[in-house]
Amino acid sequence: MRLRLPKHPRAAVSTLPDFLLPAFQPHSRSINRPFTTSSPHASRVGAASITVPPEVNLRLLEPPKRRGPITRIVPPKVIEIQGPLGKAAVELPPFVKYALNDASRKASLSVLDKKSRDQRELWGSFILPPPLSPGSCSINICEGGRNAQQTTGTTRSYLANHILGVSEGHTAILRLVGVGYRATVEPAAITVKPEYPGQQFVNLKVGYTHPIELGVPMGVKASTPLPTRILLEGIDKEVVNSFAASIKRWRKPEPYKGKGIFVNEETIKLKAKKIK
Repeated sequence: MRLRLPKHPRAAVSTLPDFLLPAFQPHSRSINRPFTTSSPHASRVGAASITVPPEVNLRLLEPPKRRGPITRIVPPKVIEIQGPLGKAAVELPPFVKYALNDASRKASLSVLDKKSRDQRELWGSFILPPPLSPGSCSINICEGGRNAQQTTGTTRSYLANHILGVSEGHTAILRLVGVGYRATVEPAAITVKPEYPGQQFVNLKVGYTHPIELGVPMGVKASTPLPTRILLEGIDKEVVNSFAASIKRWRKPEPYKGKGIFVNEETIKLKAKKIK
């Protein structure tokens, strides 16, 4: 027997059995309530100032003018960061304006057209920080979209990491925990071909029957102060941490005996042994 429902929703609810009423009732507002009752606050990471050491120089490189056919792809601008340890670069979107005051050592970023909605939403809205002391760098963003603070904070973090990298450098220390675990840095490898002249290789002995040889990326220096310690140094924080993660992937820490490769201050909570 097929049940016919009237067109009016209220009439349908009145003619249905009691066990079908919850399915046809309108959803209450409590179902769509937010997870938290606190008011939303935008991220203030991008508004934080960046202290520029006196030995670090920032320079804006404009994209070269294209003489070929006209395309919609606009080449990005590049901020070149030069310090005692080397050079680094941060790409900027084409609609971002960069300015540097050599006297006060202050740098600022802003969009070219404040009235353009696309530029505001892609870049973000910001509250200008207070006046900075000499030797500091800031990112000043004009008003924009509500969900675009992520781009501002990410750009600020990239700029701060590169400034720290060319002045002091980034490091990662790996600890090899396990019986017979050790590592060495070799100038040549048997199973891997070098990607560039003079490349070194990290040789791991972590319980495998075959040798594990990993090529050190360009711009990263690897050393072993102890047989169970690997020290990675470099200008680019992303490259250093990525290579550390590739080394850790060969023997991840296990929670029963606590053996494995640990990066920096990483720890693991031990579990109770399984008793049959």
